[in-house]
Amino acid sequence: MDATVAIDCMGGDHGPGVTVPAALKFQKSHPQSKLILVGLQPAIEAELRAQHATPGPQLRLHHATQTVGMDEAPALALRGKKDSSMRVAVDLVKSGEAQACVSAGNTGALMAISRFVLKTLPGIDRPAIAGIMPTMKGEVYVLDLGANVNCTPEHLLQFAIMGAMLVSAIQHKERPSIGLLNIGEEEIKGNEMVKQTAELLRASGLNFYGNVEGDDIFKGTTDIVVCDGFVGNVALKTAEGLAKMLRAFLTDEFKRNWFTYLCGAVAMPVLSAFKRRVDPARYNGASLLGLKGIVVKSHGSADSFGFENAIERAFDEVREGVLQRISQRLAAAGPDKVEAA
Repeated sequence: MDATVAIDCMGGDHGPGVTVPAALKFQKSHPQSKLILVGLQPAIEAELRAQHATPGPQLRLHHATQTVGMDEAPALALRGKKDSSMRVAVDLVKSGEAQACVSAGNTGALMAISRFVLKTLPGIDRPAIAGIMPTMKGEVYVLDLGANVNCTPEHLLQFAIMGAMLVSAIQHKERPSIGLLNIGEEEIKGNEMVKQTAELLRASGLNFYGNVEGDDIFKGTTDIVVCDGFVGNVALKTAEGLAKMLRAFLTDEFKRNWFTYLCGAVAMPVLSAFKRRVDPARYNGASLLGLKGIVVKSHGSADSFGFENAIERAFDEVREGVLQRISQRLAAAGPDKVEAA
């Protein structure tokens, strides 16, 4: 399937130095794709020259005169920068010129702009951020990862429906399992919001596994883990911090003396394989679900490999019809009866 993805080339910590090479690598492996590079045209053209590449029918440039800073207030970016690379990329999705957009920019600004420009799907109160985390069995989709700090049971049910449709499309699983993140597996555990959410999920017709604990995320107990944005963001940042600590500990131990240096050299193939399995760049790209358009958020510090994976996620969502699946599932339930979906 042909798909056009708009790239916010100015977003993130590295800007065109990462986003443009990543776009070129992605297009090399997906020649049928079409990309629109959005941002300050001189900066993008300079990077294209450095990569010995030129624009063409499959790779177009779209000039934007403004950029959004990583620490900029979302309200300021929304109201005061209508020609930012981020806003223009989202506008291209709204107009239908692109089917998805990818940005490594300010998360709050991207969510605010996307929600204002694209609006939410009927039956969805709030968009959610869905990301992927590694597990002992492969990977798990977790949402919400920070878009909504205070949620109702109905919001979490909506997150579960969207997550189920996403995983069903991308992983080709007819009925992916859903776990509700809690402080225990027992039904009596958790606060009232979680208990009420569990009741809604049991009556939803979704493949609800039940409550899961934090360690179940990495065990791969379920295909999807649902939680509010406060809990999800803490879990995500804890996992990222743990991965960094383990890498630092291993490095320190192998550098302790000449013998450990030698052991490190012998163990290098195993260490390299371990690094690949836990490398956050492999799982880069979080989906902003619930919008009338596909928007993928890359980590701001992502390298070229990581940003390329974010583009891949956006392309896959277009190709597999994720937006249409979510819309159809919600329509089947009725916009005012999501809790009965």
